[in-house]
Amino acid sequence: MVRSAFMIHLWVLEVESTAHFSFCCRAASSNSSALSVVHRHGPCSPRQARGGAPSHAEILERDQDRVNSIHRKVSADAAASVINPARATKDVSLPAKRGISLGTGNYIVSVGLGTPAKKFSVVFDTGSDLSWVQCQPCKDCYDQQDPLFDPAQSSTYSAVPCDAQECDELDSPSCSSDNKCRYEVVYGDQSQTDGDLVRDTLTLTPSAKLPGFVFGCGDENSGLFGQADGLFGLGREVVSLPSQAASKYGPGFSYCLPSSSSAAGYLSLGGAAPANAQFTAMVTRSDTPSFYYLKLVGIKVGGSSIKVPPTVFVSAGTVIDSGTVITRLPETAYAELRSAFVQSMGRYNYKKAPALSILDTCYDFTGHSKVQIPTVALVFAGGATVNLDFTGVLYVARVSQACLAFASNGDDSSISILGNTQQKTFAVVYDVANQRIGFGAKGCT
Repeated sequence: MVRSAFMIHLWVLEVESTAHFSFCCRAASSNSSALSVVHRHGPCSPRQARGGAPSHAEILERDQDRVNSIHRKVSADAAASVINPARATKDVSLPAKRGISLGTGNYIVSVGLGTPAKKFSVVFDTGSDLSWVQCQPCKDCYDQQDPLFDPAQSSTYSAVPCDAQECDELDSPSCSSDNKCRYEVVYGDQSQTDGDLVRDTLTLTPSAKLPGFVFGCGDENSGLFGQADGLFGLGREVVSLPSQAASKYGPGFSYCLPSSSSAAGYLSLGGAAPANAQFTAMVTRSDTPSFYYLKLVGIKVGGSSIKVPPTVFVSAGTVIDSGTVITRLPETAYAELRSAFVQSMGRYNYKKAPALSILDTCYDFTGHSKVQIPTVALVFAGGATVNLDFTGVLYVARVSQACLAFASNGDDSSISILGNTQQKTFAVVYDVANQRIGFGAKGCT
């Protein structure tokens, strides 16, 4: 009985799908204003990034830097700028594409700033609040793929004065000699942006604009931003994009992260949740009110729950983060997950492969046109059970190195992080009005 039940919970993974595609997919969304999303290095890309993409090892090493910064932020009990959502009466959707080609492991969207609008490709991040782009004149800017934003070319641009409420609401504002509000944001990996806090028109789609959008005009920027033109924060503070858009589109947002470089995703301010979405409570913590927390209470492998008490997950807490690549689990939970996964995979005698950075359970599928892997499901408080897509179970660097896409925190006391690999292909709904987070399968289609 156990064996047959296990066999029911098997996928067929087409190994060929990990290779480069020769066709270009278009974005699929029920939202009429959704824009097509493509991977920068995929066949849909109109151009290639200078310097090429980072290696898988580099992506995972940078991912660990981000995880370390989240752990420090939580353990230090320091209120730094990080997360919030927003939803809507009528929906607005933006293209979301893998940011790997921009030297980051995050996802990017294209937006317009100024009048007339100039297009910029920016990382979007649920772990940040302030949005910013690099601006002219720039004292110290990194190389990016587009021209810098030039305030002199926009008829709707204005600087935020030091006595404005928006300036007071920043974490660490300062004032320039000409009464302009100055911002400074230092990220966990020591990347940094400094500049003027400004207002201008944000163009989401040709028919959707946000006049007076407050963002940072960075003139001193450094770090691991790749060639992205800046960063847009989806956090829970008042300066975040969802918070600023809430009065027009409602308190909530959703996104679907594409499964591959040839697939499409979206970021949507507003719009109804998909009918198949399963919801769990959105949790707020007073020490880090900007993060989106939820309660992970269990994991299933091949349909069977791993033998870990819910308290192991709940005691440290779990944050959902669009910028972390690999989900981090308490050591006890990860050890049981790995054991169950390895045991299931052992039935098929796949060759083991070397570890890849933080990923210690890897397989070599060379010579197999198809492989079978056990399903993995995440169980959240309230009963929501999210059956991961195979792209959320395996991190495939190459056919000869496909790794279990989870990692250990190294202890049971550090906070768990639900990373973007496990969020792929789901419509992830941040329903702020009802304080819940939802997951809808096949969200990008």
